[in-house]
Amino acid sequence: MTEKNIGNVMYGWAKDLFPINRSLMGAGVRETFNYFKNIIPELEIKSVSTGYKAFDWTVPEEWEIEEAYIENKDGERIIDFKTNNLHVVGYSEPVDEWLNLDELENHLYSLPEQPDAIPYVTSYYKKRWGFCLSENQRRKLEPGDYHVVVKSSFKEGVLNYGEIILPGKSSKEVFLSSYVCHPSMANNELSGPVVTIALTNWIRTLQDRNYTYRIVLIPETLGSIIYLSKHLEELKEKVFAGFNITCIGDDRCYSYLPSREGNTLSDQIALHVLQHTAPNFKKYTWLDRGSDERQYCAPGVDLPMATIMRSKYGEYPEYHTSDDNLDLISPEGLEGGLNALKKAIEVIEHNAVLKSTVYCEPQLGKRGLYPTVSVKGSANEARRMMNLISYCDGEHSLLQIANKINAPIWDLYAIVDKLVENKVIKVL
Repeated sequence: MTEKNIGNVMYGWAKDLFPINRSLMGAGVRETFNYFKNIIPELEIKSVSTGYKAFDWTVPEEWEIEEAYIENKDGERIIDFKTNNLHVVGYSEPVDEWLNLDELENHLYSLPEQPDAIPYVTSYYKKRWGFCLSENQRRKLEPGDYHVVVKSSFKEGVLNYGEIILPGKSSKEVFLSSYVCHPSMANNELSGPVVTIALTNWIRTLQDRNYTYRIVLIPETLGSIIYLSKHLEELKEKVFAGFNITCIGDDRCYSYLPSREGNTLSDQIALHVLQHTAPNFKKYTWLDRGSDERQYCAPGVDLPMATIMRSKYGEYPEYHTSDDNLDLISPEGLEGGLNALKKAIEVIEHNAVLKSTVYCEPQLGKRGLYPTVSVKGSANEARRMMNLISYCDGEHSLLQIANKINAPIWDLYAIVDKLVENKVIKVL
């Protein structure tokens, strides 16, 4: 995997994983985790059993489905789970009945405002069965009797999640989380974990990491609640920055969702990265939340988790439908999302507090740091260096300085290295 083709690599992963029928728990989730473990052997696949209690929640039974379909009186399958795994309501209980159309309608779900899309519907905690279909398919149903079959079962099982710990010089942690629990959807489901895996692979290559990285792949909502139930005190003690990674694969826009407080280091980094790389990004508020930040930033948990996305969940028309397919994401969209998160990690690694070692302005010329020949642009570079030094008071971090002098922080890394090398400033 090279930086040059990483977008295509991630898209290839998504293409491989797209057909798998993932749910809250079960074989599809395990198949997906095993796929990722082949890429990153350090991925530990863990589990909790049916009945495990996590705060106010309980792990349900595991759902298995063999097939599901609706046949007309001529034996023609007009809806078939094998054609699209969104056709069945997630966690549907078994059924084998003949129903007339009026009776069947009570078990059908479609979207009149999106007549060609199949909706994604689940019922984890209340037993029912149902089928999802496009509104156009629904309108073609004629009065008469239909054979409905769902061959499914429930059993005592396990909910799986994945964890990777990449140690650094410090035990202070950066927490990265994405989810694996949806069937065939590309931006809302697969973009998050494939970008997370690529980001993890990149973090592994960082020499002398300053911080420890904790990466988890979980079922959304229940998975994060379970993980917090097992690690809350440790996370509260160690995590100082983190990102929830979701909906990061299309190429329409960039989006930012803050933590509940909105002023954590993660929020500051996310805003800085997007302001300097995608200035037209869409800025949301905590009231627009909807993914695992609901748990990570909940009262009493209060982890510093922000979200950098492409098109935000719930804000694009294909969301939670069959239109959220491989055509919606792209290698370029995935790579753009990955690059934004890589910049965020680089900020974390470089964001030291700096202090000048001399009183007044240092004489940069004798150190070879000030241009001796005036050419266009040289004065601007020197001015940026002097502006940076002027805030090196032992109180400001590099990110704070970059914001004050209105410069992308990554443009300051080399300058800081030169100033430290020449003992003009020091890192605290």
